[in-house]
Amino acid sequence: MRLPVQPSLLTPTQARAQFRTGALPLTTSGWCRGHTQANLLAVPHDLAFDALLFAYRNPAACPVLEITDPGDPHPRSLAVDADLRTDLPAYRVYENGTLVAEVPDATDYWRDDLVAFLIGCSFTFEAALTSAGVPVRHIEQGRNVPMYVTTRECVPAGRLSGPLVVSMRPVPPALIDTAREVSEAFPTMHGAPVHVGDPAELGIADLARPEFGDPVDLHPGDVPMFWACGVTPQAVVMASRPEFALTHAPGRMFITDQALVLPA
Repeated sequence: MRLPVQPSLLTPTQARAQFRTGALPLTTSGWCRGHTQANLLAVPHDLAFDALLFAYRNPAACPVLEITDPGDPHPRSLAVDADLRTDLPAYRVYENGTLVAEVPDATDYWRDDLVAFLIGCSFTFEAALTSAGVPVRHIEQGRNVPMYVTTRECVPAGRLSGPLVVSMRPVPPALIDTAREVSEAFPTMHGAPVHVGDPAELGIADLARPEFGDPVDLHPGDVPMFWACGVTPQAVVMASRPEFALTHAPGRMFITDQALVLPA
């Protein structure tokens, strides 16, 4: 299916309708400018309290925007007439911590006991970065944002533990403070960066080899800036090996109706 030429101008309803018909963008970064995007984690009801406690203890990585009732695929506040089984571009299915499928429609994998967590995404503040003059290299290059598994461990909760995942955006040195100030105004979208500079301090050996997403070309002088990432729950699922989990495919988010006030 042909994707829209200017996805930034679509409404969230239009974007979700595209995804429902099987449109598979590389990434939703840059889509529906000015609207909140969200990561998805759906786990069986008996694991939901551990997931909630994990999010509470790790708010930078897991800022929760909404939680559904068990078995209910419809968010109550973030999107009108949305269905979490069909309205994301792609999903990942994990069994005992192993990725067993990546699909454009999760209806066949949805269960009556699943509790869905919608977690804020840093794609949301990228429009504010560009409005402030900060380049967003992966959008410029038509790529997914690079995401890396770090050596920083999250605070465990119940049966869930694992490493922090970060997203990386290269920024010119003169704009580092601007990028920090802009992003920290969005605490429910991961907020300020968790690290700036040497990736080795996060245990990242090679920026050209992200575990998720695409490598991005740095311009001369660019400094890598790292934000906590909503793919962290997927790394935690792989480390903790729960019986079942359903997530978004990294970089392919749930686009909500929640509008933000952005600079002109």
